[in-house]
Amino acid sequence: MSPQSYRSAVHISAIFGFYLSCAMLVPAFADFYSDHRDWIVFARASFFCGAFFAATVLATRDAPAQLNRKMGFLLVNLLWVVFSLVGAVPLWLSSKELNLMQAVFESVSAVTTTGSTVMVGLDHAAPGVLLWRSMLQWFGGIGIVALGLFVMPFLRVGGISFLRMESSDTNEKVFARIATFMRAFVMIYVAITLACSVAYHQFGMTQFDALNHAMTTVATGGFSTHDASFGHYDSVPLLWASTFFMTLCSLPFSVLILFVVKRSTTALRDPQILVFLGYLAVMGMALAAYHRVYNGVPFATALSHSFFNLASILSTSGYASEDYTLWGPFAVALAFFATFAGGCSGSTAGGIKAYRFVILFGAVRPLVTQILYPNSVTPVRYGGATVDPELQRAVFLFFAVFLALWAFGTLALGALGHDFTTAASSVITALSNVGPGVGPVVGPAGNFSTMSDPALAILSVLMIMGRLEVMTVLVLVSPIFWRS
Repeated sequence: MSPQSYRSAVHISAIFGFYLSCAMLVPAFADFYSDHRDWIVFARASFFCGAFFAATVLATRDAPAQLNRKMGFLLVNLLWVVFSLVGAVPLWLSSKELNLMQAVFESVSAVTTTGSTVMVGLDHAAPGVLLWRSMLQWFGGIGIVALGLFVMPFLRVGGISFLRMESSDTNEKVFARIATFMRAFVMIYVAITLACSVAYHQFGMTQFDALNHAMTTVATGGFSTHDASFGHYDSVPLLWASTFFMTLCSLPFSVLILFVVKRSTTALRDPQILVFLGYLAVMGMALAAYHRVYNGVPFATALSHSFFNLASILSTSGYASEDYTLWGPFAVALAFFATFAGGCSGSTAGGIKAYRFVILFGAVRPLVTQILYPNSVTPVRYGGATVDPELQRAVFLFFAVFLALWAFGTLALGALGHDFTTAASSVITALSNVGPGVGPVVGPAGNFSTMSDPALAILSVLMIMGRLEVMTVLVLVSPIFWRS
């Protein structure tokens, strides 16, 4: 790429870094209002980070935008790295318990909406820190939806472009349409956050807790203001409210966007919606029945906790109402495999995502048919559309690389001294951006505070790779990418 492309990427990243620096004033005000001295930390971090990025913006202001695929790959990676590093600054400066690597891990987990944490004592933490973690996840959720709906289809490494599926009007300017859809998305995103906050407050949360949990629910991030997560509240109505909003935000936002912009329900025909809701319903009922029979829990209680915890895993939120790994071996196995699944493309959820399973199984069927009938030609379909070979290759490549990274990551953490359960579940929860794993160390009753800095560094990289659909990061290590 040309030097101008690098300058353009740095310029745009610096603009977003400056905005994030200004956002630090919100938790600064929260600490100041509650008479907590950490407001000084946030104010200083905002000033120095803001000054640095303002200077960078001015120094690169003559760089024209280079809108091409290479620029897209570089910019996406740079934005997530900048957000992660800037987000870590106040966490590191405001906490005596976190070292630099732990602060970076916490920030990466927030920005990627993973929800894994190294922080303990959240019940007594400063309000500014709690609010900052929630804000990072909320901002990350906005970036994730934009990434899934608009950027990934452009880069051709993932996502389903609903812009092509919903409209045959080729006279509209593409970027004008994207701007319209983005405005509608932000409006919907804010509206759902407010509705979720009101619901949480009505069902027993304080206004502060309700706002924080609403931001992390809509972003399917899972950060809580309490160590016990939703188990702190012991409220069944609260569990069902959260289950509803986690499920809603795991569906493609294109459904709501198209309805608001064009009063169109075309996106409702997206097959991944039925697949996601289907495996949530089947897994939820199976786990509830098992919990009722194996542990003798009343079925209504088992149903509430089963659907909440599975919706949390499948939406990659990472909340927990209790330690479901104590329910029995079937619950552990189901939770582990649910970690791979994820939500829908175009949502804030992570994981492999339902649309890839639709395409994968749709591609396997013709291959089996050709074994019996070698001359048969059966197109792979996604809903009513034919899936082009390029997208099929991208899906198969994603599965192969995803599993390979899981294997290599597990071996790396094993080499650092972590047991197999901790290593395997930590890596998959990082790649899928779920949050808690299984086992006593990183399960829903534990956290990542006891893991070594090298392990946290590996998991931080994997979280970013998982959030950016793996190939978006790997393409940068290819020598051909850096050739002009």
